[in-house]
Amino acid sequence: MKKIALTTVALFAVPFVAFAAGGELTGINTLVTSSGTIIANLIKVLIGLALVVFFWGLIKYIWGGGKDTAKGKSIMIAGIIALFVMISIYGIISFAQNALLGGEKTDINIPKFPGDK
Repeated sequence: MKKIALTTVALFAVPFVAFAAGGELTGINTLVTSSGTIIANLIKVLIGLALVVFFWGLIKYIWGGGKDTAKGKSIMIAGIIALFVMISIYGIISFAQNALLGGEKTDINIPKFPGDK
């Protein structure tokens, strides 16, 4: 039983030893960066999907011709609420990142006269 426990602990400790030998956590940095890219793209897809839902409700409302417009209205309202919530949360998170973390630092190119260095 002790051999199994020791082997299990040793197997779980091997990745930590490997990361300690490298000096950098490039694997974790790559994982965080790639997952952030995936989440950013997923947010764009979800916002696009909410927009499609709104337009689908609009089409159902227009094609209803006055008799079946309630279903189209409810779909449009759901699409508008989804768009509002997603874009609001995205804006709040973006504002918090810029306020608390300093946002993106970009160099400002100051225009100069042709003779100045």
